[in-house]
Amino acid sequence: MIELLLPFPPSTNTVWRNVKGRTLLSRKGREFRKTVGRMVGEQHQGEPLESRLAVIVTLFPPDRRKRDIDNYGGKALLDALTHAQVWVDDEQIDQLTIIRDERIKGGVCRVEIKELA
Repeated sequence: MIELLLPFPPSTNTVWRNVKGRTLLSRKGREFRKTVGRMVGEQHQGEPLESRLAVIVTLFPPDRRKRDIDNYGGKALLDALTHAQVWVDDEQIDQLTIIRDERIKGGVCRVEIKELA
């Protein structure tokens, strides 16, 4: 099992922008992707996983604001982990669980990855 501690993800609603009919990664999305890449490099060395996967995302929000957890523990986070080469492609994920936990100042995201048999 791989466990990663990452920053609280930005909302999916802020990660992509449409510019002249093209969908582009926003500045916030690029910064998050870069940070995740650096942190994954510090916490996990190894080849990208190639097997089917189960992923548990636990979100520790930075404050009391209401949030739709799928906007924070979904696509933007999984795409950043794909870009960081944790796995070959997020299509490999057969089980995805997103949990909201207690608030932590600054916010944190824990990602647990298990290879399925």
